[in-house]
Amino acid sequence: MGTPKALLQFNGETFLDRLIRLFSEVAAAPIVVLGHQAGEIHPRIRRASEATFVVNPHPERGMLSSLQCALAAIPAQTEAVMFMPVDHPNLERDTLQKLIGHFNAQHASVTVPTFQGKHGHPVLIARALIGDLLALPARAQASDVIHGYRSQTAYLPVDDPAVTTDIDDPAAYAALLAQHPRPTTHLP
Repeated sequence: MGTPKALLQFNGETFLDRLIRLFSEVAAAPIVVLGHQAGEIHPRIRRASEATFVVNPHPERGMLSSLQCALAAIPAQTEAVMFMPVDHPNLERDTLQKLIGHFNAQHASVTVPTFQGKHGHPVLIARALIGDLLALPARAQASDVIHGYRSQTAYLPVDDPAVTTDIDDPAAYAALLAQHPRPTTHLP
């Protein structure tokens, strides 16, 4: 991408500031895991005081190692956790509320949002899965645990294409910005 995805701008906020704001509005303070370029990212986050930051000492091990760093920092009284990568910045607040509402009503071990039949993020897991995820070896993937709970997984259709839209490269970023141009202000 040429720059950390967390610092990309979208509608006047960095990707990470936007996600911190959205998650803070519907749940407890988010836990943000930084790895590569942590020293560059953290000071540039305006909403840093609204989140707990954890540094992954081994980001080269991949996303599971970052998830494990976050899960190790989860407060003991937490009933459920949502997790996602930073490259889904256009997520709607309503989607997060629906995931939480569905968990509160059904208490599924795993809740996955879907858009037009595709599975997306954030994934919501019940506390019972945290130990299993923390116990995974370095070469494993979170899906190794998640798939073990298929019979206890709820797939929640949402009207939010952002749950399946990764901003992984400059073309995807340009498409995101083109689909959501910033409103212009007209002065009298």
